[in-house]
Amino acid sequence: MKLTHDTHTVHTKHPFVIARGGSSEWKLVRVRLVDRDGVEGWGEAAPNRFYGETTETVIAALAKLAPVVERVLGEDPFALENLESEMNTAIRLNGSAKSAISAAAHDLVGKRLNVPVYRLWGLDPFKAPLSSFTIGIPSTEKELVQRVEEAESYPVLKVKLGSDRDAEIIRAVRRAAPTKVLRVDANAAWTTKHALRMIDMLVEYGIEFVEQPLPAHDLDGLRFVRERSPLPIVADESCIVASDVAKLAGVVDGINIKLAKCGGLREALRMIATARAHGMIVMCGCMIESSLGISAAAHFASLLDHADFDGAALLADDPYEGATIERGQIRIPNAPGLGVTRKAMAVV
Repeated sequence: MKLTHDTHTVHTKHPFVIARGGSSEWKLVRVRLVDRDGVEGWGEAAPNRFYGETTETVIAALAKLAPVVERVLGEDPFALENLESEMNTAIRLNGSAKSAISAAAHDLVGKRLNVPVYRLWGLDPFKAPLSSFTIGIPSTEKELVQRVEEAESYPVLKVKLGSDRDAEIIRAVRRAAPTKVLRVDANAAWTTKHALRMIDMLVEYGIEFVEQPLPAHDLDGLRFVRERSPLPIVADESCIVASDVAKLAGVVDGINIKLAKCGGLREALRMIATARAHGMIVMCGCMIESSLGISAAAHFASLLDHADFDGAALLADDPYEGATIERGQIRIPNAPGLGVTRKAMAVV
């Protein structure tokens, strides 16, 4: 078993801006696992500085993890649970690096068995919820309306808030999309008082739920808001791994899982099971990722209440073909492993 990696840069169709800032260019890391028979598994790391990761830290983490991965999978290429456990023992944090290895290992197993990853878990991909499409914070109302019009085929929109124009943004989106399901994500930018004021307004505009209104550490504040909010509150930045879920029971109504945060497909499944045990809403989202990264999470989409798998749909130059969210419908190729292939002429 051999672990290698390469990097590639992708670009969003428009600058993707949230409360913490934004960019049009994103550096991703592809992980490749090759077994002794030449079968390859692929995974993708989408590092995010908010969680302490960059392309450089991912590469450094992969160097430390390579001996562990090659030993564990060299002894047993099907040892997916043990792989994630050993990686967590070897290094802390570095979620996107570990999730890329986990995805590659699952891809490899699926290819060896000639089945899609979702079949390894006994899941039905046609039971997946609709995916939302994200509207980032625009620089002008004209730009905002243009983005909503470009997302015409998507029945569910997630609107990024956390600026000094939040009320203006949500009014403009609702005018442009009067019948769509709308969700909002403040990316931890609000205070408790501001969150409650905003939620009162959001109710008038038929918003479905509010994601991460307060800073990640402010669990008391989240509980205070949730107890007074007529809208469900979903934690994102406050919920990294499965052990965080129980702490959030009674604090929020649901959690948003991301592979780049939690560090692997097995950990994501544990988060889903833990949240279900506490009667919580279960959502899974993404970073700006190519179809390679999105496809890994899409294989467990049928276990979710809500999905936000638009990372690749936001790109101008996705180098892969895999899971899609056309018209919000999550579709996974009926192919072994993750079902991801490289596009013709793509430079990766």
